[in-house]
Amino acid sequence: MGEEMRGPTHRRDPGGIMGVVLAAGAGRRYGAPKIVAGEGDWLRRSVDALADGGCGVVMVAMGARIVDPPDNASMLIVPGWRSGVGETVRVAATAALDADVDGMVFHVVDTPDVGPEVTIRLLEAVGRRRDRIARVVFGGRPGHPVYIGADHLTGVIATVAGDVGAQSYLAGRADLLRVECGDLASGQDRDTPT
Repeated sequence: MGEEMRGPTHRRDPGGIMGVVLAAGAGRRYGAPKIVAGEGDWLRRSVDALADGGCGVVMVAMGARIVDPPDNASMLIVPGWRSGVGETVRVAATAALDADVDGMVFHVVDTPDVGPEVTIRLLEAVGRRRDRIARVVFGGRPGHPVYIGADHLTGVIATVAGDVGAQSYLAGRADLLRVECGDLASGQDRDTPT
């Protein structure tokens, strides 16, 4: 409730994969919302990583700053973004349930060296299955993107709160697949302007 999708017509993509760029925060450590970092270059790269990586629908979760999304994405407004990333994940996962997709891929706006090849490898590893959950790792270090099969979305929604996103659901799960992508990118979060 209270969510708003704008931009290119949001189409239902039954059986497909929805990608969501988490970009609703204020970027306090960075000094500005990261959705505008690099004059929008970080946002374009993160959207392309999902769209060119195999996600049939891509949305950008926005809150602190509202911008026009790239042409290959729609906007997903998160009115309660101040509550933390948990609210953003809740809104996005609810949108994925409503769209009746097989799964969704969460990505972040502040890992600009992660490209489509990372998403491709992630989706190949999970086989786009509804019962799978997986996260990309870089040299064994957990990172993004993260794949949540549709069977897990209700569980994710039930566990997110405040500044805790899907990691509380993923923690300690024996069925979590780790997909190594350290050969493709550093996956390093950028918290300071360069």
